[in-house]
Amino acid sequence: MIIKKFQGKTELEAVNHAKEELGENVVIMHVRQTKPKGLFSFFRKKVYEVSAAVEEEQDTNYGKIAEAVSAIREVVPKEPENISYKPSINKEVNDESLSKTTDDTNSSNSIEEKLESLHTLLEKQLVKEETEAQKKEENKNTDFFKLIYNTLIDNEVDEKYVNSIIDGAASLNKPNATIDYILANIYQKMILKFGKTSVIKEASNGPKVVFFVGTTGVGKTTTIAKIASKLSLNDKKKVTLLTTDTYRIAAAEQLRTYANILENPFRVIYTTDELITALKDFENSDYILIDTAGHSQNNENQKNGMKQFLDCVPEKYEKEVYLVLSATTKYRDLISVCDTYSEFTKYKIVFTKLDETSTLGNLYNVRLHTDAQMSYVTCGQNVPDDIDEFSPQSTVKQLLGGK
Repeated sequence: MIIKKFQGKTELEAVNHAKEELGENVVIMHVRQTKPKGLFSFFRKKVYEVSAAVEEEQDTNYGKIAEAVSAIREVVPKEPENISYKPSINKEVNDESLSKTTDDTNSSNSIEEKLESLHTLLEKQLVKEETEAQKKEENKNTDFFKLIYNTLIDNEVDEKYVNSIIDGAASLNKPNATIDYILANIYQKMILKFGKTSVIKEASNGPKVVFFVGTTGVGKTTTIAKIASKLSLNDKKKVTLLTTDTYRIAAAEQLRTYANILENPFRVIYTTDELITALKDFENSDYILIDTAGHSQNNENQKNGMKQFLDCVPEKYEKEVYLVLSATTKYRDLISVCDTYSEFTKYKIVFTKLDETSTLGNLYNVRLHTDAQMSYVTCGQNVPDDIDEFSPQSTVKQLLGGK
């Protein structure tokens, strides 16, 4: 409720001022005449002052109070407009008249004081209600922030990233901010953190040479087969499959089997010279996908061998490296793997085995830790169906508790 005072030369003028500012639904709580203050107030005429109130849209608790105040006004006598003292020949009559006028004035002043007290009481009550409502809203938002915090932690998002999300959302926690507005802001900012998804695109000239790297058992070979199937069958592109994984015969034979099914060229590579020769032999391909040996990020010899294969590709070829990670790997180990490969190459990220975990926090953690672009995710062993381009929207929805 809004309560204000307005003045005018007449009561009607004061009321009109109130209606102009507060609207036609204004309630006149009190009317009185008051004498202007100031140096030359003696020469000025009295003015009318009205106390007016109007309900705000969200305020529905004080309508009856306003009606009660209006009803009180109806029984309150207005202050006499022209009270003047005229000498009387009969002193007793004159004294009696003066006494009656004084009593009326005192009575009017007493009523005015009571109405002023009621006015003050209403203002205090309004402030109290608004303060309590604001505290209730703040408590509700605080509970909401706790829920978001716990949901992200349960999804194994790193606590430092969770705190950053909550701090950013808390800055929006203003009096009129709704939970829906804050949640939408969190959702959008997390999507922006993931950035634009980047998948394999055709080279502008010659074949696109694509390496798939990562530790043992993350699903590199199956992932290559899925991507090769989509490029060959869906996009009708010429795809060649190579492997430098000479440590595991089964891995080479598995990729050879996929190549035969897709009728794609296939070759096992043992040295950097053989890789350079193969690139030249298959220059008519649109894509050359290269499987690599999985190894521990702590094995320096294997790491150096991997670096040699990556570095030997002639500059005339467009080259990309995709680091394949399992969503089931511990966060600390994922960071160690990412840091190891960051030492000698730039890469994009493929996450596998999403169907084998109930939490996706590591996708967010790795993206923010490495600043590497997200590309593909896999969720099963079926070739070529169980692979999709990474979706920031779907992932953030799940991180925030959605399905």
